[in-house]
Amino acid sequence: MRGHIPIEMFFQRDGAKGTLQVQLAAAIVRAILETRTQPGMRLPSTRGLASSLGISRMTVTLVYQELISQGYLEARPRSGVVVAPTVPHRRLKMPEALSGQTALDWDSWLPIRPPRQRVIRKPANWRDFRYPFIYGQSDASLFDHNAWRNCARRAWGTRDFGELAADFYGADDPMLIDYICSHTLPRRGIQARPDEVLVTLGAQNALYMTIELLARGDRLAVTEDPGYPDFAETLRLAHSPTAFLQVDEGGLNPALLPPETRLVIVTPSHNIPTGATMPLSRRRELLERAATHDFLIVEDDYDFEMSFLAPPAPALKSLDREGRVIYTGSFSKSLFPGLRIGYMVAAAPLIARARALRSIMLRHPPNHLQRITAYFLALGHYDAHIVRLRESLKRRRALMEQALAQTPLRIAGAASAGGASLWIEGPEGCDSSALAEALRQDSVLIEPGEVFFETPPDPCPYFRLGYSTIGEADIPRGIELIARRATG
Repeated sequence: MRGHIPIEMFFQRDGAKGTLQVQLAAAIVRAILETRTQPGMRLPSTRGLASSLGISRMTVTLVYQELISQGYLEARPRSGVVVAPTVPHRRLKMPEALSGQTALDWDSWLPIRPPRQRVIRKPANWRDFRYPFIYGQSDASLFDHNAWRNCARRAWGTRDFGELAADFYGADDPMLIDYICSHTLPRRGIQARPDEVLVTLGAQNALYMTIELLARGDRLAVTEDPGYPDFAETLRLAHSPTAFLQVDEGGLNPALLPPETRLVIVTPSHNIPTGATMPLSRRRELLERAATHDFLIVEDDYDFEMSFLAPPAPALKSLDREGRVIYTGSFSKSLFPGLRIGYMVAAAPLIARARALRSIMLRHPPNHLQRITAYFLALGHYDAHIVRLRESLKRRRALMEQALAQTPLRIAGAASAGGASLWIEGPEGCDSSALAEALRQDSVLIEPGEVFFETPPDPCPYFRLGYSTIGEADIPRGIELIARRATG
């Protein structure tokens, strides 16, 4: 019989996530896979390990039983629990001579990047900040975890598993497509057949594929300024000539489009970051110009569900009679950003090309994640969630406006129908990047405005304040801290 595994090998690492049971199981598996143990080596008794780690004996027993069922451990009469000879995978120890990496000149292999990349950055530990005025994250307290768990059980059940475990070869979950066509799109006034809809890994994936298929060196693309920086970066990556059109209180003005325009990327419902909504007259004018001058339009309708002050205006796509609008939407903004389930709606020939491109990239989004989302939508959980979300955002928006009214900070832009952020202008001479850095000392996060401009003002006094994650009780004090730093 081989020796014992030292107890100290099972101490959990600092910062480990999950329950004690999960952490202990991970520690045992890690010790086994790192080849520091051999088949037949004995593990400490449940009583001894529990005492050493300061946890219950039942926790250790449950972990041992689970790992026995998985083939990592084995129970032997009069020997206790040992490392099984049937461990699924074992990490190889590399020879020392091969452990280092060669000094390869990666700069010569990788393409030259533009001097400035416009990327919205949020610290990974944003939850550690007391006043996180950031956009695009969700409040977990508003989400019905039990409902999502029940939908997951359905999707992983025997009846669905066989179907969803197969390779769809580029197809999408018919249940999700049916819901998008029959419920989601009609809410925006859009009618579409299943062959005109493609499920994507978020709206960003839809945008990338659209530009990959349509952008050319001889086709001028136009987008908003200020605007969503990923539009500019994706166009830059495609080597597309790009013009940036300044937005006003009505968003992008079609009358200012250059005559050689071939592609327009726009957020008519809520401009990013100002929240400006394009009026119906401009939407119609944009479509008329598209028909007259033969260009296409990409409509990003990323947060129409967050309209809690007034009904959202009809989608640009709903007014399209020639199939010139490529519509992108997402469930990630309204549910949670880690979901990464979006969709694009366009004429069938473009969707067919996008499906073929997606198949080369990733085949299709995970089947089971599509089905879980479909159940969550079809069983009414999504609608109930949207009601809770809108009510919460409405209260937070009111608190934000009340608090800002007591400061010299000015609301430079806000979605008239709702939204989840405000576009703020600081006092004269304010540098929002420096302000953001200083505010971290106060546990406050804001989003500097420089990243949203192609050519930002210097200094840039604008910044975005999101209110989807910050607690209602913390809003007044957070705004007070921002104003104090901005005017100090």
